[in-house]
Amino acid sequence: IGLTALVIYPLLWELRLSFTNMSLRYFKNYEFIGLQNYIRVFTEPVLKQKMFFPLLGQTILWTVVNISFHVGGGLALALLLNRKMRGKGIYRALIILPWAVPQVIAVLAWRGEFNFSYGYFNIILQRIGLQPIQWMTEPVANFIAMCMTNIWLGIPFMMVTLLGGLQSISSEYYEAAEMDGANAFQQFRNITLPLIQPVLTPAILLGTFWTFNNFNVPFFINQNELESSDILVTGLFRAAFQYNRYGFSAAFAFVIFIMLLLFTIFYMRYTKSLKGAFES
Repeated sequence: IGLTALVIYPLLWELRLSFTNMSLRYFKNYEFIGLQNYIRVFTEPVLKQKMFFPLLGQTILWTVVNISFHVGGGLALALLLNRKMRGKGIYRALIILPWAVPQVIAVLAWRGEFNFSYGYFNIILQRIGLQPIQWMTEPVANFIAMCMTNIWLGIPFMMVTLLGGLQSISSEYYEAAEMDGANAFQQFRNITLPLIQPVLTPAILLGTFWTFNNFNVPFFINQNELESSDILVTGLFRAAFQYNRYGFSAAFAFVIFIMLLLFTIFYMRYTKSLKGAFES
């Protein structure tokens, strides 16, 4: 009953809505228009000027940049914390803090640091003799600010996940590799990476979904509504709740859902992460 009321019915209602012309103008007397909304997603501006495919390109760039830093930074920190060292628990607690803080609060705090006049980053730039940057109004700078904020937020989760995978690897593998003369890089490539693959694959998949659909960071850092900083989900929000195109937005949402579904199927097949489950 709960799944029907909270998931199935809203999904079916949205699917029905995507085939209508429902908007603020036609809120009560909307009509069935077939696939027109799905065609409009690809042929008309999703925002005021930005079309679907440029917005998709921005979203892919946003996702690739963030996931690359999340995995790289998280794996580096996990390798460092997987060694024998004093105060390991304190370091873990400090590193996981960004992920534990409510995301909206963290993002709003970061937005203050990008202020042109009194933000931390511009103060540092001026101290070292560089010109301050218009983080909130320059398109490239605003996109970089979004990435910096989300990278800071995402690395702790990846670190904790990968650290759990590293701790599950028996030290006997590394001892045998050392006896065979393998160096640190060869051990990492031939032992660490293959054995953390069952943990790394779902972590990357979850991180991709969360980043691709991350609303808080792009919306709040993009304070001036720069279309060069919007991604698909913020474009969807603006289409639905700022431009009041409800039928169009429903079709837009299903297009995003289908894209993520296809990516999931491709990634699962490419990494063969479910091979063991199917064989058993």
